[in-house]
Order: sequence, then structure tokens, then C-alpha cells
Amino acid sequence: MIPHQLFLDGRYIGVDGTPKTRLINPATAEVFAEIDSATVKEVDAAAISAHQAFESGWRDLAPGKRASVLFKIAAVIRENAEELARLEVLHVGKPLADARDEVALGARVFEYYAGGISRFYGQTIPVARGGLDFTLRQPLGVVSAIVPWNFPFAIACWKVAPALAAGNAVLLKPASISPLTALKLGELAHAAGLPAGVLQVITGPGGTLGDALVTHPLVRKVSFTGSTEVGRRIMELAARNLTRISLELGGKSPNIIFADADWEKAADAAPMSVFANTGQDCCARSRVYVERPVYEQFVERFAAATRKLIVGDPLNEATQLGPLVSSAQRQVVEDYLADARRCGSTVVCGGGRLPSAGFYLEPTILTGVAPEHRCWREEIFGPVAAVVPFDDEAAMLRDVNASPYGLSGSVWTNNLSRAFRVTRAVQSGVLSINSHSSVHVEAPFGGFKQSGLGRDLGMAAMEGYSEVKNVYVAE
Repeated sequence: MIPHQLFLDGRYIGVDGTPKTRLINPATAEVFAEIDSATVKEVDAAAISAHQAFESGWRDLAPGKRASVLFKIAAVIRENAEELARLEVLHVGKPLADARDEVALGARVFEYYAGGISRFYGQTIPVARGGLDFTLRQPLGVVSAIVPWNFPFAIACWKVAPALAAGNAVLLKPASISPLTALKLGELAHAAGLPAGVLQVITGPGGTLGDALVTHPLVRKVSFTGSTEVGRRIMELAARNLTRISLELGGKSPNIIFADADWEKAADAAPMSVFANTGQDCCARSRVYVERPVYEQFVERFAAATRKLIVGDPLNEATQLGPLVSSAQRQVVEDYLADARRCGSTVVCGGGRLPSAGFYLEPTILTGVAPEHRCWREEIFGPVAAVVPFDDEAAMLRDVNASPYGLSGSVWTNNLSRAFRVTRAVQSGVLSINSHSSVHVEAPFGGFKQSGLGRDLGMAAMEGYSEVKNVYVAE
């Protein structure tokens, strides 16, 4: 069953008189559903209802009871995992195996924050005047959570679970082309016992709806994952009411391989560090720096591993890479590749379309790029990696940090001192040594510079959905 209406106040509600959003299956290029679009009127009604649900009991619900609801949501997600995974495949073209993993991740996120509720507390502080000073962690109120289309269900859970755990009500806005699993999350959460109105799911195009979700006077925080351009606008709009924000934005992450590393392992791991999710990942290690003594061998092995990737029907259990999310996104990537060719870059492998009706593009490796080339500087958000050699660590680090982004990255070396020295020097919020693992439910996730501010995941996320209140009791 494909949901096609807004999920408000514990039920699906249709919207008459507004254009519907057509959903296109990226694997077939066919329209498979039309989804209702909200207006500012529905945003206002949803915010008022969420505020009432927050005030009427959710914020004051005993921590143990709130935890029980979140544990139940996780259980219901697991019970409906296959349906959620197939909905994810249908609207974004994600390989089924990946979709299943991400649904399981969403369930783990709810379990983690359910367990975190009883461990989320204030402090007692000795003060010079004597007496007792202590802090309380209190919920903000209504939170707007705006999620992207590349990991729709997982990122929705990243935002919704800690916000609910901290005692807030949530207005969840999925991307217009990927609303299905967010709507289903609203339905399942309500079925699990979440009170009506505590989680509202609003569908439709960004623009006007996004502005309303940021500027509404009842919204106390906006948590956004998406492009840096939109993040800037949210920051500007939020300033009007001094609304709290957290932004997880773009990236152009480095993959740094030193000659003393297990470079063969690094080369074998490199394809999925950048091409997973068809490169539509802000953590994609798309700038590959290889120390010159192993450069040629690394490129050869990286290309060989890339050619072995299985690109095809996302419903095929063996598929590793599906299509890009839309025809427009594929065209963006192809424009970058055309520009790279004009600038003299070499296409080592890939670069072409697959003979299919869907929005497929071969994973592509470029060499012969320069710092001024767009494919080296800008986030492509597609299956493209550029590889360059380096001789000097300091010069390489200057180039790494010349990027306006600072989200993720990897460092490969067997020299422990070098590993710590380089990871301290790289201006990035998340780094992995001898690994490409960026996301851990228990650890904070977010970026430096124009990759955003604030953190998802870990207990840092719950802190971001709360206010600190200090109380002093005189002797």
C-alpha cells in the first residue's frame, strides 16, 4: 500500500485543490504514484496541533513511559521492515539490500534513544555562594525536521527519535520526491502508541513549505539535512525568531592513502566509499589523494574493483548500485563529466549510461584533475571519484583544507603518529582511520565550515533538542 496523503493528528488527511507531486521510479522512469501537497495552511494547523500535543502531556510523560513508546516504535519498524525497504527502493532507486540495512538502522536509532532517555540528565554544580545549584534538561517544544532524498528513512529516524526522546513534538518534512517512508513512519509510530499530533508528516515541494516550517512562531528548532545553499536560507530565515537550528550540509570528502598503508585494502574499499548509494552521499570520499610511490598501482586496483561493481535493478538481491534518483540528477553528473573532459581529465573507467530506461550511470574514476577544476572543488553528488598523487604531506593537507566543506574523510596509514597528526590537521567533523565508516548511532555526526553546524546521532543529538535550565537554591 502506497500512502498518498499527509499524516496529521494520527491519521491520513487529504488536501484538495493543490497540485499533486508525481513520484517517478528511478529504475524505470515511470510515474507510479501521486502524493498530496500541503499548503501553508496545513503547516500552521500541524504546528498548532503538535504544540497542543506537546503541552497536553508528551513533554511531561514519565521517562520510562516515553522510553516504552520509542522501544515499541522500533519493534513496529522491524515488523514492517520489508515493506519499508521496498517503498524506499521504489521512490529513490536504492538497492534492496541497502534499503533493508537502512531500515534496520532506523530501528536501532529508536532503540538507542529509548535507552538514552533514562541517562539524559543534568548536573549538580558547586558554587561559591554555597547552597545547591543544579541544571535541568528540558524539551524545546515543536521541532521541524527537514530530511533529504538520498537516505529518506534513516535520516528521518536520526532526527525524529532523539527529538521525541527529549520530549519534543515533531513536524517531519520529507523531500518531495521521497515521502513514502516518512509517511509510513508517522503511521507506524502512531500505531505503536505515540499520541496523535506528536509526530506530524507534511508532504509537498520545499520552497514555500520549507519557509513556513522554519519561520512558524511555534517552531523552536529546525533540523535540516540537505544542500549548503538551502542551509544558508534556513539560517537566514531562522534568525528572524532566533529559532535554534542544526544543519548537516554538503561535503567533498578526502580519501588519503599513504604509501606505508595497506594500500591494496584501501583500493579494494575505495569504490564503496564513494560510489555507494550511486555517489549520492555527502560523505562520499570523492577526492582521493594517493602518495606517489603507490599511485599507479592504486589507480589500477581501484579501477579493477570499480569495474566489478554490479549496477542494475535495485530489486535484484545482487545489485550493489542502482540508478541516480532522477533524470535531472543524472544530467548534473554528466555535465560535470563533460566539463572534466574539456579540462583534459582522463576517464579511467565508467562515465557512460547503461542501456536501460532508468537513470543509470556507470561509476567513474578520473585522473589528471587540477585544483581549479570543478570536479575537484564542487560536490557532484553522483558516482564520480577523482584521484591525484601527492609527494608532500603538508602541501596535500593545504589542498584538503582549501575546500569550503568539512564533513567526512578517511586516512590510510600504518604509522600511528602520522594517523593522529593528519586527522588532527584535517578540518572535518567525522574522520576514519584505515576505514570508511562515517556513521555510528552512538557517536556524533556533523561537519565543519560549510558542511553545517550541530550534530546528529549520539547523545549530542538529544542535547541539541533540549534547553539547559540552571536552578540555584539558597541555603
